[in-house]
Amino acid sequence: MNIHEYQAKEILSSYGIPVPRGRVALTSDQVERAAKEMGGRCVVKAQIYAGGRGKAGGVRLVHNPEQAHELGKELFARKLVTPQTGPDGLRVRRILIEEAVEISREFYLSITLDRETSRYCLIASAEGGIDIEEVARTSPRKIHMLTIDPFTGLRPYQARRIALALGLTGSICEDCVDFILNLYRCALEKDCFLVEINPLVVTRAGWLMAMDAKITFDDNALFRHREYPDMLDYSQLDQLEITAGKYDLSYIKLAGNVGCMVNGAGLAMATLDVLHEFGAQPANFLDVGGGATREKVAEAFKIILQDSDVKGVFVNIFGGIMHCDVIAQGIIEAAAEVHCTLPIVVRMDGSKVEEGKKLLRDSGLNVQIGENLGDGAARIVAMLKSVSGGPVTERRPCQS
Repeated sequence: MNIHEYQAKEILSSYGIPVPRGRVALTSDQVERAAKEMGGRCVVKAQIYAGGRGKAGGVRLVHNPEQAHELGKELFARKLVTPQTGPDGLRVRRILIEEAVEISREFYLSITLDRETSRYCLIASAEGGIDIEEVARTSPRKIHMLTIDPFTGLRPYQARRIALALGLTGSICEDCVDFILNLYRCALEKDCFLVEINPLVVTRAGWLMAMDAKITFDDNALFRHREYPDMLDYSQLDQLEITAGKYDLSYIKLAGNVGCMVNGAGLAMATLDVLHEFGAQPANFLDVGGGATREKVAEAFKIILQDSDVKGVFVNIFGGIMHCDVIAQGIIEAAAEVHCTLPIVVRMDGSKVEEGKKLLRDSGLNVQIGENLGDGAARIVAMLKSVSGGPVTERRPCQS
């Protein structure tokens, strides 16, 4: 779960981590008033669920309240497009106005969950800022990493080692030790998947400060934090993703035209890969889970069909806890309710697979049954070709 920068900074401040003085605005008039509070010269920052805002014109220094007002009108009137938003961009609904800070040095600092070790990992670099990804790619030795033992936690000597690696000395080094320890405490207590400070700066006055902040919560821990859902900005989410969340479905909108419904995240990823190999472009990632009911399957199928980009549907199910006849019934009910005429390919195996296949064959839907994953992917590509009258792409099919 993502939150905005201003919300992340409120959390960090509660852990004793210094952040710039700022105000959140919902209108351009509020932007102007906040700029006056900051003394006129301030930084205007669009709040969206994506990085790369600065390069897209969403973060700018202004020198007076009138300039802030005009910039606020401009940002509220358009979508911000960054490499992380995709070509459609995200609408700006909130703007953070912060005091301008004179910066002496910039660093990168984050704590993230390492899935391979199931432990938190501290990452730091003396070269922070908007091009940290380029630093990681071209100069990986400049990135310092520390895997944190969950039994002992992050120790002061480890934090000091990182501070020294960043080139800090004296009192500012000790301040950095406290900063890192507080950041770890925040990540641990708030069940964060990621806490990122980029840049962490030393001001010309000699203070450490988090100039930008990103926090992502671990969705699996939301039950421990009842306040988190109220922090979510639904204007930043795809409407279909919101609907999927109501039914506990894992759904992510993609850029293709083949709607996918799969049970199990690993099988879903394999399905997307095989579709790509056969020349198809998936329209979504959708995992219905291992124990879905007929009603849940029906809702998942309807969510796929609500996407106007979807021209065909590929269902890939292994029936274990969830029987294949239940899957078939859910598909048939949903297709009938929305009068679906799109081509559908279903590849299923496992419990009651023959019963499920018979239900689909007798349903009257425009459906074909795939014998395996490769055959199913080939069938949906062929059906889309017959509808469009031309090839989907020129990619070579895989041999699976």
